[in-house]
Amino acid sequence: MAQDAFADCHFCQIVNNQTDTEILLSDDELVCFRDTTPGATHHYLVVPRMHLDNCKTLQKDHVPLERMEEMGKKILKENKVRDFNDIRMGFHLPPFSSVSHLHLHTLAPASNMEPRSQRRYGPQSCWFIPVDKVLSQLKMHGKVK
Repeated sequence: MAQDAFADCHFCQIVNNQTDTEILLSDDELVCFRDTTPGATHHYLVVPRMHLDNCKTLQKDHVPLERMEEMGKKILKENKVRDFNDIRMGFHLPPFSSVSHLHLHTLAPASNMEPRSQRRYGPQSCWFIPVDKVLSQLKMHGKVK
């Protein structure tokens, strides 16, 4: 559960069922729900129950990023997304995070994203870091650069 110190955090409120947000998937550590301003036909957020500010605050064994990625792929499969070469999964780098609670964006199909969404979540975005790059940096450096 989220800590009381983060009672004003919108994602902590969602995690603690204090909003009417529909939880699509959940387990002991993570929840998944739809993004309220979708950047693609399928746009989901995977959020840890424990409040963590953003990907730059992560340390090597801080949060199960692989499990976050698995949950993101699971929600796509449940919603009949079949082309996993046409997805984007990643995090916004601060100060470009709209909510200061770690959240993995899971988007599909990436090839159909509008230009605005491409700037926010596409491969050329300077403020969006793919989940595999975050995992690699954590394994190599113990932190996200």
